[in-house]
Amino acid sequence: MSELSQPPELSGVAKALGIRVGDWGKGSASVVVEVNDTHTNKGGVAHGGLYTMMLDMCCGGALVSTLLLEEWCATTQLSISFLSPAKPGDSLCATGKLVKRGKNVAHLKGEIVSKEGVVIATATGTWAIWQNKPSYMPLRNTDD
Repeated sequence: MSELSQPPELSGVAKALGIRVGDWGKGSASVVVEVNDTHTNKGGVAHGGLYTMMLDMCCGGALVSTLLLEEWCATTQLSISFLSPAKPGDSLCATGKLVKRGKNVAHLKGEIVSKEGVVIATATGTWAIWQNKPSYMPLRNTDD
């Protein structure tokens, strides 16, 4: 029996943004961040790019938690609805869930919620699945 994948090392950009890994496993994953001034747009609220990255990470992580070690995946489509602003000082948690998985494609959903329970953003997305890492996808320096 093959072994399931483990949470991947955070990317440099995720580390730079202060994103941390939350829960992981069985088709679900989460990431968390404390919003600070470096995350804000000119309107003074958290930039949509922060939400997008968090939703991509948690949804992708939810799928990876179901993959065998030799399998590989990549986001092919991600739709995000920005519902409420987050401000510096807000604590956010993005949770992704596997909706349906086939051999070559998976559908996922996610949401970002503040510590106070306010839904900040939601997402749906599609991921491609390969049985092995495609040769045209290079490894990061931290990958084996």
